[in-house]
Amino acid sequence: MNESWAETVARATELRRELHRRPELAWAEQVTAATVRAELDAIGLAWKACAGTGIVVRLAPDAAGRHTALRADLDAMPIPEATGLPYASENDGVMHACGHDGHTAALLAAARWLHRHRSSLPGPVTLLFQPAEEGGHGARGMIDDGALDGVDVVFGWHNWPGLPFGRALCPDGAVMSANGTFEVELVGRGGHASQPEATRDPVLAAAAVVVALQQIVARRMSPQQAAVVAVTSLRAESAATVTPGSASLAGSIRAADDGARTRVFRLIDEIARATAAAHGVAAEVRTVVRYGATVNHPGPAAELRERLSTVLGPDWHDPAAPTPVLASEDFSYYLQRIPGAFALLGTGTTAPLHSADYDFDDALLEPAARLLVGLTGAPEPP
Repeated sequence: MNESWAETVARATELRRELHRRPELAWAEQVTAATVRAELDAIGLAWKACAGTGIVVRLAPDAAGRHTALRADLDAMPIPEATGLPYASENDGVMHACGHDGHTAALLAAARWLHRHRSSLPGPVTLLFQPAEEGGHGARGMIDDGALDGVDVVFGWHNWPGLPFGRALCPDGAVMSANGTFEVELVGRGGHASQPEATRDPVLAAAAVVVALQQIVARRMSPQQAAVVAVTSLRAESAATVTPGSASLAGSIRAADDGARTRVFRLIDEIARATAAAHGVAAEVRTVVRYGATVNHPGPAAELRERLSTVLGPDWHDPAAPTPVLASEDFSYYLQRIPGAFALLGTGTTAPLHSADYDFDDALLEPAARLLVGLTGAPEPP
């Protein structure tokens, strides 16, 4: 394989759009995995399956230096695409609304370059093509299946429409938040809507709980402590003349660290139960821990920032951008296990992530692939 860097990036663009046309949900990335594996075969790289649809590639395993891992995610989201693009999703109700098609294509571009220069690698390199980032704990599955065996440091990145193209975030410490979900079931006594005194109305109680939960961020947490409590659904189905016997609400939370998440969960339980009792109904609260905060290690983060400066220029950092961002990432599992760092790269797209109008910005493929290559110590692309 003796292609130029420009040809490598052009191939990555083709692959990105091919992946975009055929998105698949977490743990169901069969076609996606087959596409990546076929491309690795064409490059001449040996690979092995990991955590089902995941893929691990090892380069220069006998090199004497630091063993570096680079990660991309494979899965898409259950969102009907509305972009109208010629390469829009062909799978009804599923689309790449978070840019994992771009992350995968950029790592494949880096793979091509690293294979071409494998004899110049100072240390071993592992490429991680990970399934099920979108709530499926795919990173944990990869780790359990040995993906980090022998690895000294791990790097990853995510495209970020909230930042302008050419800007990035890569702090020491938390770069993305911890998250979780909650459900509150309110049980009262149903009856005829004309006789409220004979009922214990769970609908009124549910509405009161929704309002009362807003005090967590506004009054129960320090203003310096970033957190989000979002009630995203409320259900109390009934006929127009019937007060139902039960109602339920659910939502998600974000917190800057795992300890703050524990406090938010405790407050949700306390407030929901007390508010329900004040309305004469009972509350059952269920909380689910999802991903931990994505916490960069200082040494690798400094290395990644230096690389961002080389690739994006000295003005890559936006000092006005707040950190941590309150989205979450299962890259946190890797950083809980070994040193590493994660960056958010600004993109020229205007639609937000998880939007039916979102599309990954192909102009980001070249700097992202260049960033990954440099973290391994391989020769710099032209």
